[in-house]
Amino acid sequence: MWVPQLSEFNQPMYLSIADALARDIGSGVLKEGDRLPTLRELATTLNVTPGTISRAYSEAHRRRLVRGEVGRGTYVLNQKQSEASATHGASPLNLGQSEWLDLSIIKPYSATLEHWLRDALVDMAKSPDFARTLDYAPDGGHPAHREAGAQWLRHSLPDAQWQQVVITAGAQHGLMVAMSALTNAGDLVLCEALCYPGIISLAHGLERRLRGVPMDDEGILPDALRELCLREKPAMLVCVATCQNPTAAIMSQERRARIAAVAEEFDFIILDDDIYGFLATDPSIKPLSAFAPDRSVYLTSLSKSIMPALRVGYLYSPPKLLSRLTSMVRSSVWMPSPLTAQLASHVITEGLDKQLVRIQRNEAAERQAIAREIFANVELKTQPHSYHVWLTLPEPWTSDEFAMLARANGVLVLSGTQFQAERSGTTRCVRLVLMSPTSQGELRFALTKLASLIDSDPRRYY
Repeated sequence: MWVPQLSEFNQPMYLSIADALARDIGSGVLKEGDRLPTLRELATTLNVTPGTISRAYSEAHRRRLVRGEVGRGTYVLNQKQSEASATHGASPLNLGQSEWLDLSIIKPYSATLEHWLRDALVDMAKSPDFARTLDYAPDGGHPAHREAGAQWLRHSLPDAQWQQVVITAGAQHGLMVAMSALTNAGDLVLCEALCYPGIISLAHGLERRLRGVPMDDEGILPDALRELCLREKPAMLVCVATCQNPTAAIMSQERRARIAAVAEEFDFIILDDDIYGFLATDPSIKPLSAFAPDRSVYLTSLSKSIMPALRVGYLYSPPKLLSRLTSMVRSSVWMPSPLTAQLASHVITEGLDKQLVRIQRNEAAERQAIAREIFANVELKTQPHSYHVWLTLPEPWTSDEFAMLARANGVLVLSGTQFQAERSGTTRCVRLVLMSPTSQGELRFALTKLASLIDSDPRRYY
């Protein structure tokens, strides 16, 4: 087994491992096709976490030193071919799998995922607790899975108790559970004027009346919310207070307190969708639900921070609402998969979640820098670690025609009209997701194509 010698390096461990790998490939210690140790093997040998090895292998992949093969492992690449590709300026694109460069779906950077997932699955299968994944789970989920969920929540809610955690089959399922259990058909549900399309489709599917509350650069305006409440009685407010989708807005602590005060005054429930809370620039800001804990349900999941296939969500509820939420989980899916919940719990209890979140935040920051460079002369709303940007097109563009022409040029983006809680005319904004492309080179290629479109006159295409 290859074991790197790290004594000559004085830098972060993952970079030292990647540099040692490059050195040993250059000296002939490692040859093309050599299989590298698994994350778990090398982590045990070096006495570090598997997440550190995962990040080192990802850095090596970025330098074109290695390749990963699903189900087989990580292998050394042919360096002459890799150097020739770099010398000729070839962009590390992988366009053969699809005709599209997809910037439409928010998801985490995927290059690191397969390394840890194989080992995590093996470790989980060997665990003495594995048997609990094979049977029905009690209402709300297994206590051990709920405790792992509480551990994840304590990053934002330090006093979270496992007894108040309800396991769901992802965040969208959590939205459905909360809205179905805590409101009735015909009730008024409020959200941001520009909101996640899943909220729009869910509210209409459940026959709730949906109204959008006016926003500014921080999100919902408290005065506009109060004015709306004076005219109609809402049953629920669904709100994304951190890295809002699509505007990337982050509410200040003072703004959150004012919105919570309006909820207290007019007696409605807050559904605090904090799925992007791990991307906050100031982790000291408390979640919106912390300002009105007796009338708030906090929602998060692992699909954006860890991987999309890990369909596990966590609802954190005041005791008086727990039975309604657990009953709706049972009515909708009977129970989320205990197997998936066990894998999520393994990721959290082994500390892999912290490593993977750090990787995602660093990758997002690097991709944000690329976006700011390419769109230096275009209005962008975003955050340092956000997965997406909200781009305002110059006149005479409209968002619908830009999205259509981008698609015709092989790049998928979402028009701003798809985020309007109440369809109200045209918009010049589009949402661009930065994390979907498999490499930063592919992202740069896609954004450059979009920038060339923006710089042209849309009338030339008709």
